[in-house]
Amino acid sequence: MTNKGVVVDVDGLRMRYGTTDVLHEVTFRARHGEVLCLLGPNGAGKTTTIEILEGFRLRSAGRVEVLGTDPAHATESWRARVGVVLQSWRDHGKWRVRELLAHLGSYYAPYSSERVERPWDAGELVAAVGLTEHADKKVRMLSGGQRRRLDVAIGLVGRPELVFLDEPTAGLDPVARREFHALVQNLAAAGETTILLTTHDLHEAEKLADRILVLDGGRIAADGTAAELAKQIAGEDEVRWTRAGKRFSRATTESTKFTFELFKRYGEAIEDLEVRRSSLEDTYLSLVHHAESGVAE
Repeated sequence: MTNKGVVVDVDGLRMRYGTTDVLHEVTFRARHGEVLCLLGPNGAGKTTTIEILEGFRLRSAGRVEVLGTDPAHATESWRARVGVVLQSWRDHGKWRVRELLAHLGSYYAPYSSERVERPWDAGELVAAVGLTEHADKKVRMLSGGQRRRLDVAIGLVGRPELVFLDEPTAGLDPVARREFHALVQNLAAAGETTILLTTHDLHEAEKLADRILVLDGGRIAADGTAAELAKQIAGEDEVRWTRAGKRFSRATTESTKFTFELFKRYGEAIEDLEVRRSSLEDTYLSLVHHAESGVAE
Protein backbone atom coordinates (compact mmCIF):
# COMPACT_ATOMS: atom_id res chain seq x y z
CA MET A 1 0.00 0.00 0.00
CA THR A 2 1.05 3.55 -0.55
CA ASN A 3 0.17 4.49 3.05
CA LYS A 4 0.29 2.33 6.14
CA GLY A 5 -3.21 1.50 7.35
CA VAL A 6 -4.90 2.93 4.24
CA VAL A 7 -7.36 0.37 2.82
CA VAL A 8 -9.05 2.57 0.20
CA ASP A 9 -7.16 5.40 -1.52
CA VAL A 10 -9.07 7.45 -4.12
CA ASP A 11 -7.57 10.49 -5.84
CA GLY A 12 -9.23 12.59 -8.54
CA LEU A 13 -11.82 9.95 -9.44
CA ARG A 14 -13.96 10.88 -12.42
CA MET A 15 -16.73 9.05 -14.22
CA ARG A 16 -18.39 10.12 -17.44
CA TYR A 17 -21.28 8.54 -19.34
CA GLY A 18 -21.29 10.01 -22.82
CA THR A 19 -21.19 13.76 -22.25
CA THR A 20 -22.47 13.57 -18.67
CA ASP A 21 -20.05 13.70 -15.74
CA VAL A 22 -21.30 11.61 -12.81
CA LEU A 23 -18.22 11.91 -10.57
CA HIS A 24 -16.02 15.00 -10.43
CA GLU A 25 -12.51 14.74 -8.91
CA VAL A 26 -13.63 12.60 -5.97
CA THR A 27 -10.80 12.15 -3.44
CA PHE A 28 -10.87 10.33 -0.10
CA ARG A 29 -9.27 7.56 1.99
CA ALA A 30 -10.54 4.83 4.30
CA ARG A 31 -8.30 3.33 6.98
CA HIS A 32 -8.12 -0.11 8.55
CA GLY A 33 -11.03 -0.82 10.90
CA GLU A 34 -12.91 2.34 9.94
CA VAL A 35 -16.63 2.52 9.16
CA LEU A 36 -16.86 5.05 6.34
CA CYS A 37 -20.21 6.17 4.96
CA LEU A 38 -20.91 7.69 1.56
CA LEU A 39 -24.00 9.78 2.29
CA GLY A 40 -26.08 11.41 -0.39
CA PRO A 41 -29.43 11.43 -2.19
CA ASN A 42 -30.26 9.33 -5.23
CA GLY A 43 -28.18 10.67 -8.09
CA ALA A 44 -25.25 11.76 -5.91
CA GLY A 45 -22.88 9.13 -7.35
CA LYS A 46 -22.70 6.72 -4.40
CA THR A 47 -23.38 3.48 -6.26
CA THR A 48 -21.12 4.45 -9.15
CA THR A 49 -18.28 5.10 -6.70
CA ILE A 50 -18.81 1.78 -4.91
CA GLU A 51 -18.95 -0.18 -8.17
CA ILE A 52 -15.63 1.33 -9.26
CA LEU A 53 -14.04 0.41 -5.92
CA GLU A 54 -15.42 -3.12 -6.20
CA GLY A 55 -13.94 -3.49 -9.68
CA PHE A 56 -17.32 -3.87 -11.35
CA ARG A 57 -17.11 -0.61 -13.30
CA LEU A 58 -14.21 1.07 -15.12
CA ARG A 59 -13.57 4.71 -14.21
CA SER A 60 -12.98 7.49 -16.72
CA ALA A 61 -10.02 9.06 -14.88
CA GLY A 62 -8.26 9.28 -11.53
CA ARG A 63 -6.32 6.91 -9.29
CA VAL A 64 -7.95 4.19 -7.20
CA GLU A 65 -6.28 1.69 -4.88
CA VAL A 66 -8.21 -0.81 -2.78
CA LEU A 67 -6.13 -3.06 -0.52
CA GLY A 68 -3.10 -1.81 -2.43
CA THR A 69 -4.46 -2.85 -5.84
CA ASP A 70 -6.17 -1.07 -8.72
CA PRO A 71 -9.62 -2.77 -8.78
CA ALA A 72 -9.67 -2.46 -12.58
CA HIS A 73 -6.87 -5.04 -12.70
CA ALA A 74 -7.79 -7.13 -9.68
CA THR A 75 -7.11 -10.87 -9.41
CA GLU A 76 -9.21 -13.60 -7.83
CA SER A 77 -6.98 -13.55 -4.76
CA TRP A 78 -7.78 -9.82 -4.35
CA ARG A 79 -11.50 -10.51 -4.68
CA ALA A 80 -11.25 -13.10 -1.91
CA ARG A 81 -10.20 -10.28 0.43
CA VAL A 82 -13.29 -8.17 -0.37
CA GLY A 83 -16.88 -8.72 0.73
CA VAL A 84 -19.86 -7.25 -1.12
CA VAL A 85 -23.41 -6.93 0.21
CA LEU A 86 -25.61 -5.81 -2.66
CA GLN A 87 -28.98 -4.10 -2.49
CA SER A 88 -30.45 -7.31 -3.93
CA TRP A 89 -29.23 -10.57 -5.42
CA ARG A 90 -30.62 -13.69 -7.09
CA ASP A 91 -32.67 -15.72 -4.67
CA HIS A 92 -31.43 -19.14 -3.59
CA GLY A 93 -34.71 -20.01 -1.92
CA LYS A 94 -34.32 -23.80 -1.90
CA TRP A 95 -30.99 -23.73 -0.06
CA ARG A 96 -30.86 -23.98 3.72
CA VAL A 97 -29.01 -21.18 5.48
CA ARG A 98 -26.09 -23.18 6.88
CA GLU A 99 -25.56 -25.29 3.77
CA LEU A 100 -25.62 -22.23 1.50
CA LEU A 101 -22.89 -20.55 3.56
CA ALA A 102 -20.82 -23.74 3.65
CA HIS A 103 -21.12 -24.10 -0.12
CA LEU A 104 -20.17 -20.49 -0.84
CA GLY A 105 -17.34 -20.70 1.68
CA SER A 106 -15.77 -23.61 -0.16
CA TYR A 107 -14.80 -21.25 -2.99
CA TYR A 108 -12.57 -19.26 -0.60
CA ALA A 109 -10.54 -22.14 0.81
CA PRO A 110 -7.78 -21.90 -1.86
CA TYR A 111 -7.11 -18.29 -0.78
CA SER A 112 -6.33 -19.00 2.87
CA SER A 113 -3.01 -17.68 4.12
CA GLU A 114 -0.90 -17.72 7.26
CA ARG A 115 -2.50 -14.43 8.29
CA VAL A 116 -6.12 -15.10 7.31
CA GLU A 117 -7.85 -18.47 7.37
CA ARG A 118 -10.65 -18.51 4.83
CA PRO A 119 -13.55 -19.19 4.94
CA TRP A 120 -15.52 -18.71 8.16
CA ASP A 121 -16.90 -21.89 9.65
CA ALA A 122 -20.56 -21.91 8.57
CA GLY A 123 -21.85 -22.58 12.08
CA GLU A 124 -19.76 -19.80 13.61
CA LEU A 125 -20.85 -17.37 10.92
CA VAL A 126 -24.53 -18.23 11.39
CA ALA A 127 -24.12 -17.47 15.09
CA ALA A 128 -22.21 -14.24 14.41
CA VAL A 129 -25.09 -12.81 12.36
CA GLY A 130 -27.77 -14.04 14.77
CA LEU A 131 -29.30 -16.78 12.63
CA THR A 132 -28.54 -19.86 14.73
CA GLU A 133 -32.23 -20.61 15.29
CA HIS A 134 -32.81 -20.39 11.54
CA ALA A 135 -29.71 -22.26 10.34
CA ASP A 136 -31.70 -25.18 8.91
CA LYS A 137 -34.48 -23.10 7.38
CA LYS A 138 -34.76 -22.68 3.64
CA VAL A 139 -33.86 -19.18 2.52
CA ARG A 140 -37.35 -18.54 1.17
CA MET A 141 -38.75 -19.03 4.68
CA LEU A 142 -36.74 -16.17 6.21
CA SER A 143 -38.24 -12.79 7.09
CA GLY A 144 -36.91 -9.62 5.47
CA GLY A 145 -34.65 -8.84 8.42
CA GLN A 146 -33.38 -12.41 8.63
CA ARG A 147 -32.71 -12.41 4.91
CA ARG A 148 -30.65 -9.22 5.24
CA ARG A 149 -28.60 -10.90 7.97
CA LEU A 150 -27.96 -13.75 5.57
CA ASP A 151 -26.90 -11.23 2.92
CA VAL A 152 -24.29 -9.91 5.34
CA ALA A 153 -23.16 -13.44 6.19
CA ILE A 154 -22.64 -14.12 2.50
CA GLY A 155 -20.55 -10.96 2.24
CA LEU A 156 -18.48 -12.05 5.25
CA VAL A 157 -18.04 -15.74 4.48
CA GLY A 158 -14.53 -15.27 3.07
CA ARG A 159 -13.35 -13.26 6.13
CA PRO A 160 -12.87 -10.11 4.03
CA GLU A 161 -10.59 -7.26 5.03
CA LEU A 162 -13.02 -4.80 3.44
CA VAL A 163 -16.83 -4.99 3.19
CA PHE A 164 -19.03 -2.90 0.90
CA LEU A 165 -22.62 -2.34 2.04
CA ASP A 166 -24.68 -0.58 -0.65
CA GLU A 167 -27.92 0.89 0.77
CA PRO A 168 -28.00 -1.97 3.30
CA THR A 169 -31.38 -1.21 4.90
CA ALA A 170 -33.35 -0.36 1.76
CA GLY A 171 -36.80 -1.89 2.04
CA LEU A 172 -36.47 -3.06 5.65
CA ASP A 173 -39.16 -2.41 8.24
CA PRO A 174 -38.18 -0.44 11.39
CA VAL A 175 -37.55 -3.55 13.52
CA ALA A 176 -35.39 -5.25 10.89
CA ARG A 177 -33.59 -1.98 10.37
CA ARG A 178 -32.66 -1.71 14.06
CA GLU A 179 -31.50 -5.33 14.08
CA PHE A 180 -29.33 -4.71 11.04
CA HIS A 181 -27.78 -1.61 12.61
CA ALA A 182 -26.89 -3.65 15.69
CA LEU A 183 -25.30 -6.30 13.46
CA VAL A 184 -23.11 -3.73 11.68
CA GLN A 185 -22.13 -2.12 14.99
CA ASN A 186 -21.05 -5.51 16.37
CA LEU A 187 -19.02 -6.17 13.24
CA ALA A 188 -17.39 -2.75 13.50
CA ALA A 189 -16.64 -3.21 17.20
CA ALA A 190 -14.40 -6.17 16.40
CA GLY A 191 -12.11 -3.73 14.54
CA GLU A 192 -10.86 -6.35 12.09
CA THR A 193 -12.82 -5.29 9.03
CA THR A 194 -13.08 -1.96 7.24
CA ILE A 195 -16.67 -1.16 6.27
CA LEU A 196 -17.68 1.18 3.48
CA LEU A 197 -21.41 1.75 3.26
CA THR A 198 -23.69 3.94 1.20
CA THR A 199 -26.97 5.44 2.34
CA HIS A 200 -29.26 8.39 1.69
CA ASP A 201 -30.37 8.35 5.34
CA LEU A 202 -28.56 10.86 7.54
CA HIS A 203 -29.64 9.19 10.78
CA GLU A 204 -28.30 5.84 9.60
CA ALA A 205 -24.98 7.44 8.71
CA GLU A 206 -24.75 9.17 12.10
CA LYS A 207 -25.53 5.92 13.92
CA LEU A 208 -23.13 3.61 12.07
CA ALA A 209 -20.23 5.62 10.66
CA ASP A 210 -16.94 6.71 12.20
CA ARG A 211 -16.67 9.19 9.33
CA ILE A 212 -19.13 10.52 6.77
CA LEU A 213 -18.49 11.70 3.22
CA VAL A 214 -21.35 13.78 1.85
CA LEU A 215 -21.67 13.35 -1.93
CA ASP A 216 -23.57 16.08 -3.75
CA GLY A 217 -23.88 15.94 -7.52
CA GLY A 218 -20.85 13.70 -7.89
CA ARG A 219 -18.59 15.83 -5.68
CA ILE A 220 -17.46 15.49 -2.06
CA ALA A 221 -19.36 18.28 -0.32
CA ALA A 222 -18.08 17.49 3.18
CA ASP A 223 -15.89 14.97 5.00
CA GLY A 224 -15.71 14.29 8.75
CA THR A 225 -17.43 12.83 11.78
CA ALA A 226 -21.06 13.74 12.38
CA ALA A 227 -19.96 16.30 14.97
CA GLU A 228 -17.36 17.78 12.63
CA LEU A 229 -19.83 18.02 9.77
CA ALA A 230 -22.29 19.86 11.98
CA LYS A 231 -19.62 22.55 12.39
CA GLN A 232 -18.31 22.44 8.80
CA ILE A 233 -21.49 22.59 6.77
CA ALA A 234 -24.32 23.60 9.10
CA GLY A 235 -26.03 26.71 7.83
CA GLU A 236 -27.16 29.85 9.61
CA ASP A 237 -29.28 30.01 12.75
CA GLU A 238 -32.54 31.93 12.63
CA VAL A 239 -33.36 34.50 15.34
CA ARG A 240 -36.95 35.73 15.63
CA TRP A 241 -38.33 38.39 17.96
CA THR A 242 -41.10 40.92 18.45
CA ARG A 243 -40.56 44.64 19.14
CA ALA A 244 -43.20 47.32 19.28
CA GLY A 245 -45.78 44.88 17.98
CA LYS A 246 -43.76 44.01 14.89
CA ARG A 247 -42.26 40.58 14.16
CA PHE A 248 -38.61 40.41 13.00
CA SER A 249 -36.35 37.64 11.77
CA ARG A 250 -32.60 37.48 11.11
CA ALA A 251 -30.35 34.66 9.80
CA THR A 252 -26.92 34.60 11.40
CA THR A 253 -23.99 32.26 12.02
CA GLU A 254 -23.45 33.88 15.46
CA SER A 255 -26.87 33.75 17.06
CA THR A 256 -25.60 34.08 20.65
CA LYS A 257 -23.65 37.24 19.86
CA PHE A 258 -26.53 38.66 17.83
CA THR A 259 -29.03 38.02 20.65
CA PHE A 260 -26.73 39.69 23.18
CA GLU A 261 -26.42 42.77 20.98
CA LEU A 262 -30.16 42.81 20.44
CA PHE A 263 -30.92 42.94 24.17
CA LYS A 264 -28.11 45.41 24.73
CA ARG A 265 -29.72 47.76 22.23
CA TYR A 266 -33.44 47.31 22.96
CA GLY A 267 -33.58 45.70 26.40
CA GLU A 268 -37.06 44.83 27.67
CA ALA A 269 -38.61 45.99 24.41
CA ILE A 270 -37.66 42.58 22.94
CA GLU A 271 -40.48 40.04 23.27
CA ASP A 272 -41.16 36.47 22.06
CA LEU A 273 -37.50 35.76 21.31
CA GLU A 274 -36.85 32.50 19.46
CA VAL A 275 -33.52 31.05 18.31
CA ARG A 276 -33.74 28.18 15.84
CA ARG A 277 -30.37 26.45 15.71
CA SER A 278 -29.12 25.20 12.37
CA SER A 279 -28.56 21.46 12.24
CA LEU A 280 -26.68 18.97 10.12
CA GLU A 281 -30.04 17.62 9.03
CA ASP A 282 -31.12 21.04 7.73
CA THR A 283 -27.98 21.32 5.65
CA TYR A 284 -28.21 17.77 4.36
CA LEU A 285 -31.83 18.29 3.30
CA SER A 286 -30.68 21.41 1.47
CA LEU A 287 -28.07 19.31 -0.36
CA VAL A 288 -30.72 16.73 -1.23
CA HIS A 289 -32.98 19.43 -2.67
CA HIS A 290 -30.06 20.77 -4.71
CA ALA A 291 -29.06 17.33 -6.01
CA GLU A 292 -32.57 16.28 -7.05
CA SER A 293 -32.12 18.31 -10.23
CA GLY A 294 -28.70 16.75 -10.93
CA VAL A 295 -27.54 13.59 -12.70
CA ALA A 296 -28.64 10.08 -11.84
CA GLU A 297 -26.42 7.35 -10.40
